[in-house]
Amino acid sequence: MPAKQVNLYEAKTHLSRLVDEAHAGAEVIIAKDGKPMAKLVPIDRQQRKFGTAKGEPTWMADGFDDPLPEDMLKDIAP
Repeated sequence: MPAKQVNLYEAKTHLSRLVDEAHAGAEVIIAKDGKPMAKLVPIDRQQRKFGTAKGEPTWMADGFDDPLPEDMLKDIAP
């Protein structure tokens, strides 16, 4: 489905209808003076995929794996 472009005034006037269209799968481009400024698209809740950062460098603070100090352990240990 090709993107629909509307000017800012029309977007303000018909925002509810445009949100409904985006929710249904449409992509709406909002333009100001004919220049595209924003895109209204449906939210894809399934967008995140596990494993996509595989091989990416990670960062952990120094001492993250260090054992907890005794005074902290006494508060959580039975």
